[in-house]
Amino acid sequence: MASGLTVAVVGATGAAGATTLRILEERKFPVRELRAFASERSVGKAVTFRGEPIRVQKIEPGAFKGVEIAICAAGTAQSKELAPIIVRAGGVVVDKSNAYRMDPSVPLVVPEINAHAAKHHQGILASPNCTTIVTVMPLKPLHDAGRLRRVLAVSYQAVSGAGVKGIAELREQTLAWARGDTVRPSHFPHPIAFNLIPAIDRFGPDGYTGEETKLVNETRKILESPDLLISPTAVRVPVFTCHSVAVTAETERKITPGEARELFERFPGLKVLDDPAQDRYPMPIAVEGQDDCFVGRIRADLSSPTGLNFWVVGDQLRKGAATNAVQIAELLLG
Repeated sequence: MASGLTVAVVGATGAAGATTLRILEERKFPVRELRAFASERSVGKAVTFRGEPIRVQKIEPGAFKGVEIAICAAGTAQSKELAPIIVRAGGVVVDKSNAYRMDPSVPLVVPEINAHAAKHHQGILASPNCTTIVTVMPLKPLHDAGRLRRVLAVSYQAVSGAGVKGIAELREQTLAWARGDTVRPSHFPHPIAFNLIPAIDRFGPDGYTGEETKLVNETRKILESPDLLISPTAVRVPVFTCHSVAVTAETERKITPGEARELFERFPGLKVLDDPAQDRYPMPIAVEGQDDCFVGRIRADLSSPTGLNFWVVGDQLRKGAATNAVQIAELLLG
């Protein structure tokens, strides 16, 4: 491996972890030594990085000695346990879970939006929820230009947002349906093939799910707007990859659709695909595998004099997870 840093990827065999390995390679992150970690059942298996097999290691005392940057693509409980251990061993953690996102001492970073926040880390940096990232990317230029007042966001979320089990369930149910077999859910509470599940995560006492609450709290933190009004709805859809979000954004100063297109086109990490007359608009099948978020169907909101409606699609395994985490790690290099 090339000269560089000792980097650990925790959760390397999961959907987000495997994508993280690809992104590190694609972006030529300066890795001298890569250490791969996963659950006990994956120990001894191999992942591939730069064409070489990397054995998945067991998480044990001393495993993180010498690690300079660790990207955690595991669950919340595991991140809460491991991140302090990695920091005490001398490493900096970029965490993809929900463990530290709302901790006031931990920066919650989308590099195109608030790279400055990364300077104030104390050993742990958090990467937002995948839906939050896709949604907040086009909100930022609108906020800078016209000051957001209210946001309505309805997300249509791919099964890969639930990891490899979600991907397997949609595939297996689709094949069962094609064979004429009974479709039975196991990972999701209801069949996902040819269906929509209008809830992701558990319901809170206010009727909102954890996924929806994350979108509200994380967007406010990233935009440094604690009083921003946000109304979220999250829906699981039978799509393998890419989250899509229908957004209504009200601003203090009216922003026309034409001005919004220009703002989106100039903002790094966004691309405009907005030609409805030619049936050109963002779709998961076209956006999958790309790091940019694509915006289309940009139009005035008929119910609000300062409202703007648009549709945004992003690959939640890449920009929504792995790419954003690696971009945060790149900020640390500076």
